[in-house]
Amino acid sequence: MTVTTVARVALLGAESTGKSTLAQALAARYGTLWVPEYLREFVEVNARVPYEEDQTGIARTQRAREEALARDPRARDFLFVDTTPLMTAVYSRIYWGRVPPELLALEAGHDYAFTLVAAPDLPWVPDGLQRESEEVRQRVHAQLVDVLDARRLPFTLLTGELEARLRQVEDLIGPPAVPRRP
Repeated sequence: MTVTTVARVALLGAESTGKSTLAQALAARYGTLWVPEYLREFVEVNARVPYEEDQTGIARTQRAREEALARDPRARDFLFVDTTPLMTAVYSRIYWGRVPPELLALEAGHDYAFTLVAAPDLPWVPDGLQRESEEVRQRVHAQLVDVLDARRLPFTLLTGELEARLRQVEDLIGPPAVPRRP
């Protein structure tokens, strides 16, 4: 059996920046899979936002789900990843002023073919427990860019509505091959 390697594309950004919508649209456009954000599920299942001690487990689960989908035979050419442990670490810095050692190690494993950052230029929309405010969104975005710059991780800032962002990604990674359904 031949294992195909997919190029992993990280989609990062603050709350309410369209990451999930974009990841799902990109997967459909490229005929592949996407990894949903585990944090959303965590909040729904636990009916609360994470505590500091939850952060490492959230990042570990996110990465494990990514690894599983990267091996899925339906993943073709690209795997679009709606957030990574790096983003979890950014939130730890924002909310608790520190990142636990294990989460730092997970953050250091940011090994993506492309890193896309969703600009906070879409209207902020409250979403239950998971979203706080426009001010927090801007602070998270600034922290994310600072971390990427400090780690010298190249990234592409995506701006505008969904179609504009899809075109920006296509310009970066190339047009889809013959569209396939996963």
